[in-house]
Amino acid sequence: MQYWKISGLLIGFLLSCLTVSSVSATELSDLPGSPVSTMQQLNGKVVLVDFWASWCAPCRKSFPWLNTMHQQYAEDGLLVLAVNEDSDRAQASRFLQQVPAQFAVLYDSNGTVAEKFQLPGMPSSFLIDKKGQVRYRHIGFKQADIADYEAKIRQLLAEE
Repeated sequence: MQYWKISGLLIGFLLSCLTVSSVSATELSDLPGSPVSTMQQLNGKVVLVDFWASWCAPCRKSFPWLNTMHQQYAEDGLLVLAVNEDSDRAQASRFLQQVPAQFAVLYDSNGTVAEKFQLPGMPSSFLIDKKGQVRYRHIGFKQADIADYEAKIRQLLAEE
């Protein structure tokens, strides 16, 4: 199983887009447990932040679509970032063995990041434009909404 270690991730930047206080580097780690330490701006990227958990049935359905979005739009500037909210890291690892992620996966070890984002449910997704502004927020995952989700991604990628 491949895990992505994200050292160039700017979670503090993402949170500040939501007018929430910054998150320290120790609040997020990759799934093997290494802290995310280097925070750099992601200006110029469209970022899809998806909060998920292993027990979430819609999350299981969303991962193949997230993989497709990553494969299809990464070269155009889309960064897909999944933040796991399981209380036990092993549960997330088992989920990823069954439903592999081809995009970046981080672990919110104590739920601090989720709390700052004020998540109303799982999965919760935030689509952030190239200027760092949260443009869309979505709760849940429905097949019927896929075309709309993708249209919003394409729209943001096309913007200057």
